[in-house]
Amino acid sequence: MSDLETFDFIPLQINPQSKAISAAPSAATTYSAAFNKALEAELEALNSLHRSLHALEPPFIVPPPPVPVNPKRSANINKLRESGNAEYRKQRHAEAVKFYGLGLQMALTRPAWEPSQLVREEVHALYSNRAQAHMQLGKWPEGAADAEASVEAKRQGNAKAWYRRGKCLMEMGRLDEAREWVARGLEFEGEEKELIELLREVEGRLKEEKEKRDA
Repeated sequence: MSDLETFDFIPLQINPQSKAISAAPSAATTYSAAFNKALEAELEALNSLHRSLHALEPPFIVPPPPVPVNPKRSANINKLRESGNAEYRKQRHAEAVKFYGLGLQMALTRPAWEPSQLVREEVHALYSNRAQAHMQLGKWPEGAADAEASVEAKRQGNAKAWYRRGKCLMEMGRLDEAREWVARGLEFEGEEKELIELLREVEGRLKEEKEKRDA
């Protein structure tokens, strides 16, 4: 029926119980047999899709129409982040990690119809903060992973996360990676003082290692 060039108003009807759509009886005598056959095929495909959607079970159910952002969830995420910050200021870094983790869990499980940009804003800060807490515990691999996740959520305007991963890589002795990472960070963040200083420190360590090898 897709190759038709004219518009025809076709009387349709819907079954109140099954919700299946079909052509009204008058269509059988109004249109040609070929037309009715094509119409029947298209309606069957539509009804089949309807039945398939109704057969889905959680978590694959069709989401409800878009609704405003749940303010309670946003408030809880902010509260968890602030609780993590409070624990960090008390030097209770392991507890801070837990609070940031809970905040991330809540932010990353927002319904799919809520704005993705909101999720990115929430998780980039939480990942970056948790990276810093990991660094205070000397957990460089964990800090590097969280800082990278923060950058993935927000590449520009996120100098702290660029710095923190670079610092973790340097502390792990992965100097070439650290130099490359910090250089990329400067491309996004411009002349960021902390990144410039870190790059100099990394290059200084690379120079020292080269001198040791050449000695």
